[in-house]
Amino acid sequence: MSDDRKDRLDGLAVVLLLACCALWGINQVAMKVALAEIPPLTQSALRSAIAALLLWGWSLARGIPLLVRDGTLRGGVLAGLLFAAEFGCMFVGLQYTTASRMVVFIYLAPFVVALGMPLISRSERLDPGQALGLALAFGGVVWAFAEGLGASRGSRQWWGDALGIAAAVLWGATTLVLRGSRLALAAPEKTLLYQLAVSGPALAAAALLAGESWPSQVGAVAWSALGFQAVVVTFASYLMWFWLIRHYPATRISAFTLLTPVFGLLAGVGLLGEPVTSRLLAALAAVSFGIALVNRVGRRAA
Repeated sequence: MSDDRKDRLDGLAVVLLLACCALWGINQVAMKVALAEIPPLTQSALRSAIAALLLWGWSLARGIPLLVRDGTLRGGVLAGLLFAAEFGCMFVGLQYTTASRMVVFIYLAPFVVALGMPLISRSERLDPGQALGLALAFGGVVWAFAEGLGASRGSRQWWGDALGIAAAVLWGATTLVLRGSRLALAAPEKTLLYQLAVSGPALAAAALLAGESWPSQVGAVAWSALGFQAVVVTFASYLMWFWLIRHYPATRISAFTLLTPVFGLLAGVGLLGEPVTSRLLAALAAVSFGIALVNRVGRRAA
């Protein structure tokens, strides 16, 4: 198989990354809408199941072999379990801490990738300027969400915060598994199917253990929100994401995920009527400049 990996982000990668971040930001609104009627773990399991069926049909229509033995089973199962555990930590943690705190901790994931990638690919080691850019971008995210971090939710808030950090580590670890195993050479469709096919049953089992029950009535709005999550986010945008991981430097594309909570704030302003603040504008500037630093091409030693 020819190596078609690139050592920097081009225009196509930037456009696709911005689209993914925007969709993931809007996804937070969709999750909040659906949570009013569909329990969180049940909702997440359904999302994975629906997206898995769509992906299976997509792959069959395009003639993409998914059941060929290629040595990816171990990495695929591990990635799927990490994916399920990440969402499990997020949903359970939200019972003890605020969503604004949770989202800040989740976006520690690029740091996990930045620290782990040099162990997989020495060419993706960050220089001091790029490390500064990553820190600046994350600082912008923290600044944007700092307004919602004041109120305490009880003595067990630390437990929710810890689960948020665990979710970030799991997300970063999933990216490292995708790059450090034979999944790095697998089709994006197969990589995504592993995660959906494993996480769906795992999250459904977690929902049963948590005692979640199916609501007696689910309205059109909740179904629409779930459909958006399954079709647009989990199927389409995740497929784009895994294609990007396969073809571009993981550390640099992971830095773009820091834009997601900012897009989430913009979605909240446009769809939920939340006010625009000076902190949001400062965060946009800091994240944009930080990502520019991370994605600059540093000098190479002769």
